[in-house]
Amino acid sequence: MRTVRILTTAVLAGAGLLGLAGGAHADSATPSPSASESTGAAGPTEAGTSFRTATAVKPDQPATADASTGDYLYWVLPVDVAQRATVKAKVTLPPAASRHGAATWRLDVYDGLRRRQACTYGTQSRTAAADAGTVELSCTLRTVRSWAEPWANDSLPGSYYVRLTVVDLPQEDLGQPVHAEVEASVADQGGAQAVDGSLAAPLVPGAGSATAKADDAGSSPRPAAMAEPDGGWSSGRWNDRWLWTAAGGALAALAGIAGYRATRGSGRPARIPPGA
Repeated sequence: MRTVRILTTAVLAGAGLLGLAGGAHADSATPSPSASESTGAAGPTEAGTSFRTATAVKPDQPATADASTGDYLYWVLPVDVAQRATVKAKVTLPPAASRHGAATWRLDVYDGLRRRQACTYGTQSRTAAADAGTVELSCTLRTVRSWAEPWANDSLPGSYYVRLTVVDLPQEDLGQPVHAEVEASVADQGGAQAVDGSLAAPLVPGAGSATAKADDAGSSPRPAAMAEPDGGWSSGRWNDRWLWTAAGGALAALAGIAGYRATRGSGRPARIPPGA
């Protein structure tokens, strides 16, 4: 009975620790309210035309832009460790009567090193028929890692650039007005995606720029990132992977104690004389 009580205590303690880990993961995975809801401010209404002039947006913040067919439209958003970003775009096309044929639109995403990132799923390129009113695109990236080998092309924390443009259309349709809508969301994948190691700094504009000294007392601060998460960059900080590791260690210790108590016996056998 004593062994049964010990095992029951071990199971209950382990369940409590695992429940705490699951609760922490659930809390971290709860989506935060959109920037437009929390601040009451509308998203940006224009887009950049290059990486350097990309318009900064926050996750879950809708962005719009009025442009001409053939323009390259750029936005930039922050994506942190253990987050998986999904970018969606919708383009309202010119009236069908003014168009001369089908047009192919494309949505690309680049990381802070301006490396094009592959989409795990989604419709990254789509051809709109000559009579179509809109075209919708989407791209879901891989989960961002805190660190990667130099030769790898893994997604790393930092700024991610979204580029929207038309790649194939009749020459006569260039320059016609279009309206673009872009929105990006991020989902926290938790400690299951954590790896050992982390970057010294996120891959954001100005992270590697040297700054001149402001005065003899010290140097001027590093240029501010174009965009960053509301709570700042985590860069591999604490995650719920630690809770799962602690829970596993506690369960192993309790199982060892229970096994010892179950196999050590009741003490000195009664058949052996006390003086032996």
